[in-house]
Amino acid sequence: MKKRKHLGIVGLCLLVVGIHLYTAQTGTQFYLTQLTMAAYYGLLVIGLGVLMGYAGQISIGHAGFFAIGGYLSAALTTHNLLPFQDRPLVELLDNLGLLQPSVDLYGGALLTVVPWAACLFAMCMAALIALIIGIPVLKLKGHYLAMATLGFGMIIYRILLATPYFGAADGISGVPAFTLVPAIGSFEPIVVSGAFGLRVMNFYLAFGFLIIGMILLLNLIDSRSGRALRSLHGSGEAAEASGIDTAGFKLRVFVLSAVYAALAGVMLTHYNGGIGPSEASVMKSVRYVALVAVGGMTNLWGILIMGVGLTFLSLRGVFGVYDDAVFGMILILVMLFAPNGILSLRIQSVLHRLFPRGSGNEPMEKQHRSAESPGS
Repeated sequence: MKKRKHLGIVGLCLLVVGIHLYTAQTGTQFYLTQLTMAAYYGLLVIGLGVLMGYAGQISIGHAGFFAIGGYLSAALTTHNLLPFQDRPLVELLDNLGLLQPSVDLYGGALLTVVPWAACLFAMCMAALIALIIGIPVLKLKGHYLAMATLGFGMIIYRILLATPYFGAADGISGVPAFTLVPAIGSFEPIVVSGAFGLRVMNFYLAFGFLIIGMILLLNLIDSRSGRALRSLHGSGEAAEASGIDTAGFKLRVFVLSAVYAALAGVMLTHYNGGIGPSEASVMKSVRYVALVAVGGMTNLWGILIMGVGLTFLSLRGVFGVYDDAVFGMILILVMLFAPNGILSLRIQSVLHRLFPRGSGNEPMEKQHRSAESPGS
């Protein structure tokens, strides 16, 4: 198991390098922009995959956690605190080195929170909110749980639309670049930014986050807690009878997946330089659930491949105006013909579902063989 995991990670790293080299040789480096964005969305999807595939909990509100991360980081790094610099809290933040001076588009002075502090605050808030709503909501099962998480997503969406602090329907723009590592000697700083000259750096940076997130989840699944999660997904009652704290495991995985979503939201917001309320829409949450289902709920590698691949095609505009309809249709088809994910799809199983035995709709060749057999 460990050997396969290591080979998978090495293969993913080689694939990322190969994609970069291919785009450089063919003059198609503009693909790296959409691939970078798809990698950040993939970070959210693999976190949701652990929640759905191993903890057995469906969430149709994870776009809300993505938006919480993105919006909080965007608001803290763009809103001017100069008018409040005499307030005790602002003075405390300034003394701790958590504020930075800058200028706006018109040359005006600004005082904003540094991106590192904004990122940590956004992730902590997402974790806290997930903890608060997870305690009562995760006691529900089936479609009741789905409706509760759907309601949470709709609440976040409406709050963002109605709050001037978050830009209302316009969202927040002008989000600064996120300097992860400052310049050291002759080494350039590592910056999350959509600037043209930083395209290659951000491509590797996004997939670096995705690979690290994948390693952490694979280690979780292979651990003692992971075995408990697998038993929880198989039968919650049996797991509880075995002495496993099912409620505690569900809650912890829910919070973990919310942190993954919030981190993805923060990074993508700083990369794009802004965020809008559409990121918290219900269709976004449905899309994430569809990507998990397509990849296979208990197959993290399938979730990663399908999540990044289909998101990249969507960002490239391959599906056109039928984008949401395509993802809805994909979800329906996967549930009908490949409930374990599209990578587990076999032609025979599809034919069996299309032409079940005894239905009278078998392929003609089968009918002829049965008619010619002795005793027919």
